[in-house]
Amino acid sequence: MLKDILYKVSLRSVKGNTDIDIKDLQINSRKVGDGSCFIAIKGTVADGHQFIESAIANGAAAIICETLPAILKDGVTYLEVENSAVAAGYISHNFYGEPSLKIKLIGVTGTNGKTTIATLLWKLYSGLRYKCGLISTVQNQIGDEIIPATHTTPDAISVNALLKKMADSGCTYVFMECSSHAIHQHRISGLQFTGALFSNITHDHLDYHKTFDEYIRVKKSWFDALPSSAFAISNADDKRGGVMLQNTSAKKYYYSLKTMADFKGKILENSLVGLHMMVNESEVYFRLIGEFNAYNLLAVYGAAICLGEEKSNVLQVLSSLDGAEGRFDFMVSKKDKVIGIIDYAHTPDALLNVLATIKKLRQGNEHIITVVGCGGDRDKTKRPIMAAAACEHSDRVIFTSDNPRSEDAMEILKEMETGVNVLARKKYITIADRREAIKTAVSLAVKEDIILVAGKGHEKYQDIKGVKHVFDDKKILNEMFELLEK
Repeated sequence: MLKDILYKVSLRSVKGNTDIDIKDLQINSRKVGDGSCFIAIKGTVADGHQFIESAIANGAAAIICETLPAILKDGVTYLEVENSAVAAGYISHNFYGEPSLKIKLIGVTGTNGKTTIATLLWKLYSGLRYKCGLISTVQNQIGDEIIPATHTTPDAISVNALLKKMADSGCTYVFMECSSHAIHQHRISGLQFTGALFSNITHDHLDYHKTFDEYIRVKKSWFDALPSSAFAISNADDKRGGVMLQNTSAKKYYYSLKTMADFKGKILENSLVGLHMMVNESEVYFRLIGEFNAYNLLAVYGAAICLGEEKSNVLQVLSSLDGAEGRFDFMVSKKDKVIGIIDYAHTPDALLNVLATIKKLRQGNEHIITVVGCGGDRDKTKRPIMAAAACEHSDRVIFTSDNPRSEDAMEILKEMETGVNVLARKKYITIADRREAIKTAVSLAVKEDIILVAGKGHEKYQDIKGVKHVFDDKKILNEMFELLEK
């Protein structure tokens, strides 16, 4: 019944009968059928209110909207709400039987590290013999079943449908990335989180949020809304780590490598073999590499302890785990032992972190050769910053196409070049064709050099003028290594 799925929805007015059956929920009018409830959401590209008539023509029984149409059709129920996106979250949660109350839902937000933390939590809890779900940038999983991901965080209807499927299949824990877009667009409104984790916040998504302060505010709003029954874990070494939790009602915890914290880590050794760390009072070896992964491991450890797991069991399983696909993935050529690293680093801070890790792993005078680009239709201000970072911390740099989307790839590269100072201009070359750029990097490398291919990570495509072309950085780098061996 329509009236049964309106719990916690802020209604302005109701026109029509709420004692009607609802077959499904839709935010796309083209997917509406007989008995659907169409929710008209004002998006960044289109306003769903423009498609109300189309939804009714397709059989919608109810319309959720912020502004009522001038003409109301008989036999259709109209519900005027304060905010359609927020309403969509609560209505979806109610329609699918409040799935987040039937599981322990843990969310992860931050500029960098979301995917690795969520994936490690899923792997950890699978290793601890729980059936659990994962909602991430790379993929969604229900136990061993893999479901391709289209967004970091799906829309409210999709996420609740997915959570119901996870709960119905016996999942007890679900680990979920919560992007700033998802928080701002209320895709996670109505969900009840058991715990929330913050990794860090750096320069990103200013094309959407416009200012860094707004980006911070959006992230913080999620923690502000947590109930007192939840826990919140933040990175004490990030200068906004304390700000994130200052107004939350949740139980507060911190992790750190540099200061006192509930979950304290210390790196004893960092090499290509992995991390040797102290975690609180325990000495542990991990397979993951780099300081940024030390932070990720501490966040995961903290969440598991807050969820009541035994410390020794957690560390034992964590020590055996690999990270997420496309996050510091590396391979070594057979002949010259050239190291190739694939990483999703697509923000200035992420690129700096990866390059800093590579520099610490160098044994001698190996050259660092970086292949990097910037995505089209995204924050333009980070393009010169990323170019400057690549040149400052690499011996050779190749600027190349990433996902240009609707933009001209050469124009993006020109904007990147503006960030390179006079002294660094001899360090870089520009090759728009990404395959040729990777091939050139391999040809430039000599014995034991290190090649970083940054920006796309797990992605298996290049988005050019609205068409997704098959493209896999790892596969191509491997092919180039094999050619080098011949």
